Amino acid sequence: MKYYSCTPFCKLLLVLAAALMLSACTPPKDVQKFSGSAQGTTYHVSFWLEKETDTQAVKKAVDAEFARIDQQLSNYRKDSAIEQFNANISSEPQAVGEEIVTLVEQARVVSQASGGCYDLTIKPLFDLWGFDGDKLSPPDNAALQAVLKEVGFTQLEVVDAGHLRKINPELKVDLSSIAQGYSVKRIAALLEQLGSKDYLVEIGGELQTRGKKPDGSAWRVALEKPLSGERTMQKIITINRTEPLAIMTSGTYRHFFDVNGKRYSHILDAKTGIPVTHETVSVTVFHADPTQADAWSTALLCLGRTAGIEAANKAGIAALFIEQQGDAFNEHKSLPMGTLGEVVIK
Repeated sequence: MKYYSCTPFCKLLLVLAAALMLSACTPPKDVQKFSGSAQGTTYHVSFWLEKETDTQAVKKAVDAEFARIDQQLSNYRKDSAIEQFNANISSEPQAVGEEIVTLVEQARVVSQASGGCYDLTIKPLFDLWGFDGDKLSPPDNAALQAVLKEVGFTQLEVVDAGHLRKINPELKVDLSSIAQGYSVKRIAALLEQLGSKDYLVEIGGELQTRGKKPDGSAWRVALEKPLSGERTMQKIITINRTEPLAIMTSGTYRHFFDVNGKRYSHILDAKTGIPVTHETVSVTVFHADPTQADAWSTALLCLGRTAGIEAANKAGIAALFIEQQGDAFNEHKSLPMGTLGEVVIK
């Protein structure tokens, strides 16, 4: 009987063959999913890891992070850090924490790029118009001009990494146009801390993806048609890139009031203090940072298609604008949309 020794190359082939047989017999990992309620809306998380993970434990950690963010940034609870800042009618420096200061600085950059159309200090105008309630009360010009004096980033000073100062003691800050994007960023960061490089985090339609599904297929999401009375699909977005990508949409078609036959959008121009009247009904921004994407989507919607595309091109922001003209919905893209080769929109 003859015996043949196996060369190193032969052994490598045997190991590879065994690995292939094992992978063929092992089904791909399943996407782990959970959802819940937060920030006045719903959230959905899909992710997967090579190691075994307690999904309920992850959900518990996510809910705890939502609660922490709410305590800091919510304009709907009087005990939040931002509402305590708003309630303090003082021009002395106030401690608000590093998170709020960072968000204010990021929003200031976007505000300047929008020519002041987008501004976090717009809260007194929202209160004046009644957008936070169930009934809209269009103000007269005298009241509007008086409140406009309490609005403007120039009246809000960053003292240091954890303190803000109101130059005008009556100034109030509304973080709702940036807080949800920041929340998406925080939840995604939590998943990454657990070791996940493949996930989809969505809060109230605002989302971020990274990586792919376990079978190697891309994440796919729907872009809603900007209709006020129904929910139908406008586009399907297939995300073939593996690096993080945030997709944030702002629209005028969900939040509005009809008063005496006239429709008022909830998007206010901080320079004039009145709702926008252009034909742009939604703007979707594609960006690596969900915080930036959230702020930019609101800013560009405030500007409208013509000024918005100019601002987006200058800042390098990939944005899809949809205008409603009669029954037609016309799409317009900023130039950086052409760089999203790994993102297919159909």
